[in-house]
Amino acid sequence: MRLVIIGCGKSKIWDGQSEAGPQKAKDVYTSGFATVKREYAQSQGCDWMILSAKYGFIRPDFVIPETYNVTFKDSATHPISLPELRRQVEELGLGRYDEVTVVGGVEYIKAITDAFTSTAARIVAPFARHPMGKQMEMMSDETREQNLLRHGESRRPA
Repeated sequence: MRLVIIGCGKSKIWDGQSEAGPQKAKDVYTSGFATVKREYAQSQGCDWMILSAKYGFIRPDFVIPETYNVTFKDSATHPISLPELRRQVEELGLGRYDEVTVVGGVEYIKAITDAFTSTAARIVAPFARHPMGKQMEMMSDETREQNLLRHGESRRPA
């Protein structure tokens, strides 16, 4: 069983719509990179979650009440702690996944890898060694391919 976890993003719906009110996590992060990561995760045909530096591991329908600016890159923003992430892995039953695909920056990959140390899950970060533009291109290509496969077509050579 596989789980995809995508990193959250700095740009949020409230940046352009301050009156937006509480929103589902899947609709909160609005940058181009966040959109590509979400579309990739949704195309994989498996469970997916978001790692928020404020809230930790959250499901796409988790309601975020208002904007925030917390990042793993700056401890002064008070990101969620590693012990809390480990507690969430246990509490949410995330150890049941055989493979966890991580889509996000170095800080997110490290946080997820460290949070899952007590599980048997294999952590993979297939886009990690590429610059953001290349990551977006690779994820977009994979998303298109998965969508074609769902409709009985494929662009990959036989």
